[in-house]
Amino acid sequence: MKKYTEDIKLFLKSEFGKAIENASEQEIYFALSKAIMADLTENWEKTKLDYSKEKQAFYFSAEFLMGRTLGNNLMNLNLYHSIQDELDALGIKLNTLEELEEDAGLGNGGLGRLAACFLDSAATMNVPVNGYGIRYDYGIFKQYFENGFQKEMADNWLKNGDPWSIRKVKEAVTVHFEDGDVLAVPYDTPIVGYGTNNINTLRLWKAEPIVPFDFDLFNDQEYDESVAKKNRAEDISRVLYPNDSTNEGKILRLKQQYFFVSASLQELVRKFKESHGKHFEKFPEYIAVQLNDTHPVVGIPELIRILVDEEHLTFKKAWQIAKETFAYTNHTILNEALEKWWVGFYKELLPRIYEIIDKLDKQFVHELKELGYTKELIKSMRIIQDNMIHMAYLAIYGTKATNGVAALHTEILKNQELKDWYELYPNRFQNKTNGITQRRWLLLSNKQLSGFITELLGSEKWVTDLSEVKKLEQFADDSAILNKFISIKKEKKAELASYILEAEGIEIDPNSIFDIQIKRLHEYKRQLLSAFQILNLYFDIKENPQIDVVPRTFIFGAKAAPGYFRAKGIIKFINEIAKLVNTDKDVNGRIKVVFVSNYRVSYAEKLFPAADLSEQISTAGKEASGTGNMKFMLNGTPTIGTLDGANVEIVEEAGLENNYIFGAEVDELEAIKDTYDPKAIYDAHPRLKKIIDTLIDGTFDDEETGMFEELYNALLVGASWHKADNYFILKDFDSYVEAQKRVDTDYRDQLKWARKCWMNIAGAGKFSSDRTILEYAKDIWNIARIDV
Repeated sequence: MKKYTEDIKLFLKSEFGKAIENASEQEIYFALSKAIMADLTENWEKTKLDYSKEKQAFYFSAEFLMGRTLGNNLMNLNLYHSIQDELDALGIKLNTLEELEEDAGLGNGGLGRLAACFLDSAATMNVPVNGYGIRYDYGIFKQYFENGFQKEMADNWLKNGDPWSIRKVKEAVTVHFEDGDVLAVPYDTPIVGYGTNNINTLRLWKAEPIVPFDFDLFNDQEYDESVAKKNRAEDISRVLYPNDSTNEGKILRLKQQYFFVSASLQELVRKFKESHGKHFEKFPEYIAVQLNDTHPVVGIPELIRILVDEEHLTFKKAWQIAKETFAYTNHTILNEALEKWWVGFYKELLPRIYEIIDKLDKQFVHELKELGYTKELIKSMRIIQDNMIHMAYLAIYGTKATNGVAALHTEILKNQELKDWYELYPNRFQNKTNGITQRRWLLLSNKQLSGFITELLGSEKWVTDLSEVKKLEQFADDSAILNKFISIKKEKKAELASYILEAEGIEIDPNSIFDIQIKRLHEYKRQLLSAFQILNLYFDIKENPQIDVVPRTFIFGAKAAPGYFRAKGIIKFINEIAKLVNTDKDVNGRIKVVFVSNYRVSYAEKLFPAADLSEQISTAGKEASGTGNMKFMLNGTPTIGTLDGANVEIVEEAGLENNYIFGAEVDELEAIKDTYDPKAIYDAHPRLKKIIDTLIDGTFDDEETGMFEELYNALLVGASWHKADNYFILKDFDSYVEAQKRVDTDYRDQLKWARKCWMNIAGAGKFSSDRTILEYAKDIWNIARIDV
C-alpha cells in the first residue's frame, strides 16, 4: 500500500510554503486531499477516454448535495484505514481532518442528495453517467437560531479553497442572454467509484464576465460602474436558489437554469461533432440527458436552438433528436409546485427560446386536434396557458420518458395529477423508486454496524449489492446478535449526544428514545403534527405527573426557505415548545426537544445511525418518495409514518409489524377533500383544541410577528390559495398519538424492539441507488456498463 506522507509534505511546501510540523490541520487536510487527487488523475483520464467511445448519460440537476468528500473518497479507494494509520504515526487524527471539511454548498434537499447518490452509484456500478450543474459560490445559507427564530448567514463553503475540483478555463463556453453574454467556466470534480477504476465526472459551471472590468470607467474613477457587468455575470452562480419573491429574483433564477443547461448542451454538441462529425441523427445513440425535475427543462428548446440555428438542421429533425435525447424525472405530486414561468421573462431574456417553445406549443395543439381532443382538454394541456409556460408539460411532450420516484407517486401521477398526459403517452411513463448509496449512509457513517454486518454475512459483497442484507433475516431471533445490535445503537446515540452537546450546547440522555425528524421544512411534511404530539405528551405529564412514559428526546433538523413565512413560524413554534418543555421541573427530563442548527449532510451522517424512531409523517399522497426514510431504515430504525411515498414500499419490504403506520390513506383523503371540516374536529376535541390554542392564547411568544396566528388560521380558516387544514393535521392527530403510544409500549421490550430494527435492515436491499441507477441505464438511457 502506497504511503502518502511524502506527498502531503510536498503539497504543504508547494501550496503553503510550510513543513508538516508547522502546518495547521486545515492545511494538512488540503494537502492530503491534493495528494489523493494527484493519484486519481490517470484513472480519471482513462475513464473519460473509454466513455467517449460509447453511449453516455448526462444528469442535469440544479443541485448536487454532495456532502464531504475526503472520507467518502478514502473509503471508496480502500485507503481509509491505511491513511488513518499513517496519520496516527504523525500524531494527526483523520477524523479531525474530516470534520474540518466544509459541506459543499451545492444542494439543499432530497432532489440534490438523490443526484449525489446517483453519481456515486453510477461510478461504482461502472455506468457512464456524468453530472452537470452550477458551481455556486455560496450554498443556500447557514442556519442559526436567535430567540428561536431561524436566521440565515452566507454559506461560504469555498473560503478555504476546494482541493477536489479542477478549473478548466480552456473549455469555457459563452452563454447568450438578451441583456448580455456570460462566460461559463467549468470546474470538474472526480466521482470515485467503490472498488473500481472508474472515475466519473461532476462538471459544474461558474459564471464569469466576458470582460473582467471596464478599464475606461475605472480610469475615470467610476469604480462601482467599472465592475457592474462583472458582478451581474457572477450573480448567476453566486447563490443556490436566490430569493425569487421579486421579478429580479425570478429573472436571476431563470438565468441560472438556462446558464448551466446551455453551457452543458453546447459542450455535448461540440464533443459529439469531434467524434462523429455532423451526423446528428446519431446524437441520441451516443448521448442521453436526464432532466432532474423541471429546473433544466429549458434544455429541450435550447438543444433545438443549437441544432437549428448553429448546425442548420430543420426544425423537424432537431425536434426528433431532442425528443429521443431527453428524459424527465418528476419529483413532486403537488401541482402548485410544478414550475411555471411567465412568458414575459422568456421574451425579455431568451426571446429565441420563447419562439421555439411557442412553436412547440402550437405543434402540440395541432397534434391534439388531429387526435380529436376537445377544445377544453387541449386548453388544459397546452404548454403555454394564460401567459404562463408550464415546464412539466414541456418536459413530458419533449422527452421520451417521464418517471416518478416511488410506486405510489407514479400511480398518482398517472391516475390524478398527470392523468391526461398518461392517457396520451402511456408508454412514456415509468416508475424508478429512489435509492440511497449504502456506502456513505452505512459503510462510512456507521462503521460499527457495517463492520458487524460484514462479519455476519462473511463478506463485504453487500457494499455493492445491497440485496445481500436480506440474509440477515436468519439472525432476527438470535438474542446474542440483537444484543450486539443494541450495544452498537447505544454507542451511536452516545456519539450523537456528545456532538449535540458540543454543537448546540444542549445535553440529551442517550438512554431515551431518540425520536428524529430531519428533512426540509415544508407544511406537507407536517413537522407541525410532531409539535402538536409533543405538546399532547407534555399536557399528559402536567395533568398526571406520575404518568409512566419512556424518556424521549425529540430531535428536529430542517431549514426553511428564506421567504417561507409559515415554515419559519413552525421552526419558531417548535423552539418555543423546547423552551417550555426543557425547563419544566414536572417533566424532569422525561421529554426533551432539540432543533439542531444548520442541518446538512455531515450532520445527517451522525443523526441517522443514532435514531430509534424515524418520523415520516407527510400527508398521504404528498411526498413523492423520500430518501431519509431509507437512510433510517438501513441503519436499523423503524418508521412511524403514513402510507406515503416510499413508506409504502418500505413497509412491504420490512413488514407492517416492524413499523408504525397511521393516518388516512390517499383514497380516503381524496374522497373527503371537498367536505372536510377541521373546525368540527377542533370544537369536539378538547385536548387538540387546547394544543392549537397555544398558537394564539399567549402560551408562546412569536414577538408580534403574526407567525403563530397565521399558523392557527391556516388550520382553521384557510387562505385564498388553500382550504383550512390543507394537509389534514387535525384528521390524523388521534391516529398519530395512538401510534406513538404503541412505540412507547414496544420500546420497553428491548429485544422485541431490536428485532423490529433488525428486520428493517434486512428489508433495505431494494433501496440502494445502485439498483435505481441500473434501472435508469437499462430502461431509459439504454447504456451499458463500461469497466475501465
